[in-house]
Amino acid sequence: MHSAMPTARQGHAVQANVDGDHPDTIETRLWLDEHKWLYGLLRSDANVSPTFRFPDLISACVSLVFLHDGAAARIFEFLGTQLVLRPPLTPRRRESMWRQQYELLLAVQRSPANQHPNPKFQLDQLTTACVALCRQLEEADGIVLRQARLNMAERSARWRSLPAT
Repeated sequence: MHSAMPTARQGHAVQANVDGDHPDTIETRLWLDEHKWLYGLLRSDANVSPTFRFPDLISACVSLVFLHDGAAARIFEFLGTQLVLRPPLTPRRRESMWRQQYELLLAVQRSPANQHPNPKFQLDQLTTACVALCRQLEEADGIVLRQARLNMAERSARWRSLPAT
């Protein structure tokens, strides 16, 4: 069971911690609407062999957004026109994503579009934007699960190519 995170902790600049369960995952938060959608995908009959978990699903959404040019602009458009209109104290769920996709979001978070005089968006908002943008896709469930498979294959190939320590 996941618990809602208090919003008082959302003021941290990056809001990322190394997840204690796996050194290659980063903790993030996800707004409830997007979490519910991903939870439904997690439990769907299509999520089998292997069964992807939240780090895979969230990372797949981030990867899908970044497949196309203008990813940062699409993220900030969603944040500035849709997420900003939601109640700011909306609870979030704590989840994780893979480090590679976190690095993509970190670059967006540190970009000039997220600096003064523009509003400052946090990691949970950027992560939520990616999931929300994927949720809008036609046949989103299948597309996200396919991207999770591609991400897993890429991670596996990268890990195999690392020298043994």
